[in-house]
Amino acid sequence: MSQRSGRATNGDELLDRTERGELLDSATEAFVRHRNLLFTVAYEMLGSAADAEDVLQETWLRWVAVDTAAVREQRAYLVRIVTRQALDRMRTLGRRKESYVGPWLPEPLLTAPDVAEDVELAESISMAMLLVMETLAPVERAVFVLREVFALDYDDIAEAVDRTPSAVRQLAYRARAHVAARRPRGPVSPSQTRAALRAFQRAVETGELQSLLDILAPDVVALSDGGGVKHALLRPIVGADKVARLLAGGWWKQEAARSVEPVQINGGPGLLVRVDGEVDGVVAVRVEDGFVTGAYHVRNPEKLSHVAAETAVGR
Repeated sequence: MSQRSGRATNGDELLDRTERGELLDSATEAFVRHRNLLFTVAYEMLGSAADAEDVLQETWLRWVAVDTAAVREQRAYLVRIVTRQALDRMRTLGRRKESYVGPWLPEPLLTAPDVAEDVELAESISMAMLLVMETLAPVERAVFVLREVFALDYDDIAEAVDRTPSAVRQLAYRARAHVAARRPRGPVSPSQTRAALRAFQRAVETGELQSLLDILAPDVVALSDGGGVKHALLRPIVGADKVARLLAGGWWKQEAARSVEPVQINGGPGLLVRVDGEVDGVVAVRVEDGFVTGAYHVRNPEKLSHVAAETAVGR
């Protein structure tokens, strides 16, 4: 009897292991299917690719502990987990920003050309929009991202941010108004963007002042982030004349051999800067009405890990 009972027990254990394996496979498949979406949610909330990757790892650990068979809508459930983890991470990131040396810019991403075809997604991850979202309170930012970019319904967002649906509607309205008052003007056509980037690149490479003045908008803003490690601007530079002279005088102040390569940064035009063949920084460029209205220069080495290869984003 004991042998038969033992064999039955072993069979039950084997069945349990098989079921657990199938559930893990199902959880893995769902996570992989939505991974680009989850990364993008976390990145738009944090402005940091490294922190977004950490949040994804934490989300995975919580997701595999869930009885996925009982989850009705996996996408919404995963977004709920990643949002909560990102909100927790915001507190740590906020403390780091308070002690950050010099101006803080979001961590740049090298993105695929097709990202620019999704205009709403490209705008939402642009340097200019991420800086606007920095002015929102954490929960407002989460609500704005989930509603305006990913079109989640108010009930799902309420679960993610631990608020009532009516409170979420109010937060969404407030965040929308706040962003609308500060958001950049609408994007231009891809052909205008490419032409403006080529002209900007030539002007930067030659340092010819008039060429720079011809391509810069009157109210252009230049920002740079060296993280206290690399030389960078200590404050924003505003105005075509000031920015042109800054660029013409050699923004990077490098005596070594420098090359500038056009790339797509955060869904928009940008320049990858190499010194002696090594990546020295990136410049994300905001183009509106055929003119450069923003130049965001990131040199902090800790923020350049996602410009060596394309990062997948999605909705």
